[in-house]
Amino acid sequence: MTVLAIAGVALLVPSSIPSYPLDGYERTRIRRLEAYRQVQEGELPGRKVPNGALLGEADIHLRMAGVNESFELTADTPRDPYLQQGIERIFRGRNRSYSIALLDITDPASPKYAALRETQTYAPGSIGKLVIMTGIFSELARIWPAPGDRLRVLRDTQITAEPIIHTDSHSVPIVDIEKNSLVHRPIRVGDVFSLWEWVDHMASPSSNAAASTVWREAMYLSHFSRDYPASLEEKDAYFRDTSKPELQTASIEVVNGPLRRMGIAEDDWRHGTFFTRGGQNLVPGISSYASPFALLQWLVKLEQGKAIDRWSSLEMKKLIYFTRRRYRYASSPALNDAAVYFKSGSLYSCRPEAGFTCGKYRGNRLNYMNSVAIVESPAGADNPRVYLVALMSNVLKINSAVEHQTIATLVERLIRDRPGTS
Repeated sequence: MTVLAIAGVALLVPSSIPSYPLDGYERTRIRRLEAYRQVQEGELPGRKVPNGALLGEADIHLRMAGVNESFELTADTPRDPYLQQGIERIFRGRNRSYSIALLDITDPASPKYAALRETQTYAPGSIGKLVIMTGIFSELARIWPAPGDRLRVLRDTQITAEPIIHTDSHSVPIVDIEKNSLVHRPIRVGDVFSLWEWVDHMASPSSNAAASTVWREAMYLSHFSRDYPASLEEKDAYFRDTSKPELQTASIEVVNGPLRRMGIAEDDWRHGTFFTRGGQNLVPGISSYASPFALLQWLVKLEQGKAIDRWSSLEMKKLIYFTRRRYRYASSPALNDAAVYFKSGSLYSCRPEAGFTCGKYRGNRLNYMNSVAIVESPAGADNPRVYLVALMSNVLKINSAVEHQTIATLVERLIRDRPGTS
């Protein structure tokens, strides 16, 4: 019997993982933020956040914007000798499926690069949700150039969960502000969240239901433009009257087009399949893949304020700021005092093998584990160490979540111990 699991964020740890800075409720009306702020203040029960997760919105910056927006990560970008020797030492003796791309931007005017098998592509898993997030922000920017209008659409558009969410077991925070209540459960048909909350559910507890819903909303934005949000009748007519091949083309373009405009090649990163069976029934998909090199390119554009534009880049960086319990790469104790902006994705499968017991993130047929992170260490310092990293692997029969945690510790030490670094 073959066991197949596509794992996002919530499968490894409890699903109460917020990402947006906790002081963002008044501006965004993402209700989870207010509930978790109350947890942090002791007004509601729950786990408090680590030291590195306490930055407010005003403390989060784009490190290369206005400083080094001309830098381009290409195949010809020179390798920094210290970093290159360091990562070769870290991965010496490890499985050759490990691929990594690393950029130290502690001095944003002089980025330092190293990589190992960085163009190898892998099934990206939930890292593909970064593509969906980029797509929705791209459409918002196209239709409403003024950030205030985009904020209004994100905050005020209310979207009801429909059968596209089926099936997804990832729990999300369900908050009733008036009743001062917080519970965690999977999204159900009929649940109502703002567009911003849907994006947040996709980015933080990595809800597949939210990812499919946000992707569909990006298609609606592309089709209806300033008439978004359309009526239920108009939305139903769009999917009823558009052929499946046309829907597929539209879905691929709306989320992958922004990557191409950012200079990320199709051979290096493409996302092609909805995250739920309901979404796949609605829109036929194609294969998905990514490389560490392309993921690092995306992080560079984000820090430059060129992941669409500066406003979008900053909002997306805030959305991947994990401010509660951390997992996989970000769970390294060496990063407790660091601000970590993070996304992870995995795909593992098992087949019968004598003496082997299948488990999460330790498949013997496939065992993809992928991590992307921006690390600012220590958080809130005047001159923190800042680096971007994309790590992908397919090492069979080991707990790759633990291995990525270990590698995060070694990379942090490598950055910290550079000669001349205080």
